[in-house]
Amino acid sequence: MTTFLDAATDRLGTDSSSQRRRQLLELFESVQLPTTRDEVWRYAPLQDFSLEQYTLGESSPTRDLPEDIASTLAVACIVIRTHDGELREVTGSHPGVAISAEPTGEACGDVTFAERYADDAFSLLSGAMAPCALTIRVGANVVLDGPIVIVHDAASSSVFLNVRIDVARGGSLQVIEFLLGGEDALVVPVGEFVVNENAELTLATYQRLATSAWHIARTTTLLSRDARMRQSVVGLGSHYNRARNDAEFLGTGASNELHTTFLGSGDQVHDFRTHQNHKVGRSRSLLMSKGAVADTARSVYTGLIEIEKGAGRTDARQTNVNLLLSEQAHADTVPNLDIREHDVVCAHASSVGPLDEMQIWYLESRGVVRDEAERLMVQGFFNEMTDSLPRPIAALVEQHVSDVLAKVTR
Repeated sequence: MTTFLDAATDRLGTDSSSQRRRQLLELFESVQLPTTRDEVWRYAPLQDFSLEQYTLGESSPTRDLPEDIASTLAVACIVIRTHDGELREVTGSHPGVAISAEPTGEACGDVTFAERYADDAFSLLSGAMAPCALTIRVGANVVLDGPIVIVHDAASSSVFLNVRIDVARGGSLQVIEFLLGGEDALVVPVGEFVVNENAELTLATYQRLATSAWHIARTTTLLSRDARMRQSVVGLGSHYNRARNDAEFLGTGASNELHTTFLGSGDQVHDFRTHQNHKVGRSRSLLMSKGAVADTARSVYTGLIEIEKGAGRTDARQTNVNLLLSEQAHADTVPNLDIREHDVVCAHASSVGPLDEMQIWYLESRGVVRDEAERLMVQGFFNEMTDSLPRPIAALVEQHVSDVLAKVTR
């Protein structure tokens, strides 16, 4: 680790503007990288990971977008492009919306960056090494007439991204986010979202990095009174794809819908983690995690609904459904409830299994050949998740799923 840390220390330098980032790097060094002895990392293929595999690259030119991504930009009100975590381009504008590159590591809510991620080595490293925090602020009662599209391009060996979105009281925003590139790279995004009183944020993230990438992401959403968050996370790329998505309910009437989905092939590992922390009553969370693994791919789901004492009349539910498309594929599912209040509605469910042979037989009895029957069933399995996505992303995900399914072995 010495070589990477030395390069990171040199990159930050000694000027006063980097003081907070140097402190985060020192915290990262003290926390150290996780091992499979840590409960929250025991399913990760950390035996294949070494920070020394990666370097801190120099700035490079912005690359052309893939045609299918470029075609989605027509629906955007504003287009933002980042390159290796650096804000490169903002196209378009809207009254009441401010977009800027700000220092990383600043507090979100009442908790400092260092405190919030005190035991999360990768988030600390991202806070230290990201070139900036891409910050989007939406003013009070501002409603955009189209989505903001963010395209992150990972071209270097190690890429650190920070994104912050703050929607003021009564505001409404839809964001579509793409993660591209990442050949043989380590990509570590950290997202922090503040949704204020009676505001609404819809965020759809489509991660389609190269299958040689390591993608380790974390998001935190803070929800005030009557705030509404609708988040979709799609992970189809990366060798190891880890996404942790947290929500803190700070005001009554707050609600959070989270949909996560994945399709694993080859030797991919998809690792989704969620924490819905209901700190006040009369709040609502609905989580659906659904995906499939083929070949020798694996998936992991670990979800926690936490309801604190006094958070009565809370309604919180989580569901995890895993489809096994080969005998060698494997899925682990660990839904958890931590309830310290009586007057609540709370539920969790999970399932792991192959395609239903009776349903395949039914389709075959109607003249559908087996391969086509399996393809139709898998696409139907994903429809529930793609239906929750903005249409520009849904069409891309549906095509990507179809392309992967055509190549997998069953």
